Amino acid sequence: MDWLLPIATVAGGILFGAMSPGPSFVVVARTALAHSRSHGLAAAMGMGAGGAFFALAAVLGLVAILTNVPLLFMALKVLGAFYLFFLAFRIWSASNKTLQIASNRPVRERDLGRSFATGFITQVSNPKTAIVYASIFAVALPVDASYWFGLLCVSLIFVVEAGWYSIVALLFSAEKPRSRYLASKALLDRMAATVMGALGLKILSDVR
Repeated sequence: MDWLLPIATVAGGILFGAMSPGPSFVVVARTALAHSRSHGLAAAMGMGAGGAFFALAAVLGLVAILTNVPLLFMALKVLGAFYLFFLAFRIWSASNKTLQIASNRPVRERDLGRSFATGFITQVSNPKTAIVYASIFAVALPVDASYWFGLLCVSLIFVVEAGWYSIVALLFSAEKPRSRYLASKALLDRMAATVMGALGLKILSDVR
C-alpha cells in the first residue's frame, strides 16, 4: 500500500491545479456554450489527453529536462502565448456572428475532432501546466517507481483532468447558461478574448 500516498498526492495536486481559473476553463466553457454539450465534452477529453501527455512526460523525466533548459522552456512559453493570442483573435472575430444552435442538429465527427484538438493544444501549450506537473511529480513520484505505477499515474491524470472539465462542459451546456450566453454573446465573447489575450501577455512577461 506504499503507492497510495503518492497516487493521492498526484491526483489531489493535479485536481486543484485543474480547478484554478485559466485558459483551459475558458476554452471548455465557451465551447460548451457556443456549440453543444458534445463539443464541450470533446474539448474536455482533449484536456484530459493533454494532461496525460504531461504526466507521461513527467514520468519519463522530460518535464524536468524542459524546466531545466531555459531556452526550451522559453520557447514553450512564447509558443503558448501566441496560441492564446490566436484563440483570442478567433473568439473576438466571431463575437458579432449569430449562432444558430439547434438541439437536434447532427454533430459531425470532424467538428468534434476539432473541439478535441483545441482542448489538447490549449492544455499542452500552457507553460503553467508543465510547471505544475514537474513540481507535483518531483515531490510525489517515488525514485524506484515501477512502470505500472507510472502507467497508473498517467491514466489517473487523464481521468482527473477529463472528469473536471466534463463537469464544466455539462454545467455550461445547460439551457439557462446557454440562453444567457446567446443573449449577450458579443460582450461575453469579447470578455473571453480579453482574458485569453491577458493570459498570453502574462506568459510573455514571464519570458526571461
